[in-house]
Amino acid sequence: MTDTLAPRRPIALAIFLIVAGALGWWASFSLTVDKFLLLVNPEADLDCNFSVLVQCGKNLDSWQGAVFGFPNPILGLGGFVAPIAVGVGLLAGARFANWFWIAFNVGLAGALGFVIWLISQSIFVLGTLCPWCMLVWSVTIPLFWIVTARNLAEGAFGDRVTGFGRALRSWAIPVTIVCYAVVALIAQLRLDVLRYL
Repeated sequence: MTDTLAPRRPIALAIFLIVAGALGWWASFSLTVDKFLLLVNPEADLDCNFSVLVQCGKNLDSWQGAVFGFPNPILGLGGFVAPIAVGVGLLAGARFANWFWIAFNVGLAGALGFVIWLISQSIFVLGTLCPWCMLVWSVTIPLFWIVTARNLAEGAFGDRVTGFGRALRSWAIPVTIVCYAVVALIAQLRLDVLRYL
């Protein structure tokens, strides 16, 4: 009888967190390996370098690629474990306190802010589109919007905003697509991406 009264597990959210976290972790791992290759051989031909425009070597060698004194991908190796762990926990039936969801959301907001800065540096300063970096961008954006919508809808930020959260929940994917479109438009206007395809 207790099982029938237990709240439903958010399986879709859990799977999304695991998949997005795993993709972000893999991109971070690949960038870390590429950074090691460049440290061993600065002339290494990286498999992520497709052209002058689409490459990761320039990003990894720039100061923007090591903002905190170590390669940025190391942040991803540690950071993307969080959504994987939360997703696995949800699948296992874990219920997290509001403070945990708020802390998780703050971490994702920090990640999104850093990604926005990295996007601007990549497009406006370095003039490149790093494939693995773009995968990190592509998972960080929906992670932020979907978790924020979930937290607002479930009352993690208080009951006053649950209605807005429920509305945002149904718009999280369209908002993510708009974010992708804005980045693509900026990249096209600044770098003329279509000419290199």
